[in-house]
Amino acid sequence: METFTAIDFETANHGADSACAVGLVRVEHGRIVRRERRLIRPPSRDFFFTHIHGLSWKDVETAPTFAQAWPALVEVLEGVDYLAAHNASFDRRVLNACCRSHCLRDPSLPFVCTVDLARRLWGIRPTRLPDVCRHLSIPLRHHYPASDAEACAQIVVTAQRAGWRYLDR
Repeated sequence: METFTAIDFETANHGADSACAVGLVRVEHGRIVRRERRLIRPPSRDFFFTHIHGLSWKDVETAPTFAQAWPALVEVLEGVDYLAAHNASFDRRVLNACCRSHCLRDPSLPFVCTVDLARRLWGIRPTRLPDVCRHLSIPLRHHYPASDAEACAQIVVTAQRAGWRYLDR
């Protein structure tokens, strides 16, 4: 089985570089081997999505910036075949914007989208993360990045156990 990291960002506002939290779950040979959750101080105090994830400026004002958090985060990505995310275009956009904003080289890894996996493999609709998790009996505390990333990892592992491989995409 492939090695991958599931990733989930929460953002403070509409700016793609406004990550305020990230969850990462590394999977090797079908087993979770590492979990990371970090609060991130975004470049702006403007928080529009507190009602979704519960985070505000007060929660992150003393947190590291993305650039300061990056060395620990990039360790979780070393040697992986791909990243996995639910609605991967969002998390890819946030990752790339944060890297650009802080003059960091993005990891240039391919993404697997668990929305696409859920639709293609199991015909699940709607494919919001809570819907997919309910269908696959995966526990979830939605919009908590560590839980969202772990659920995403479990979706990919479930697909792998059903015979799906990254090269099959």
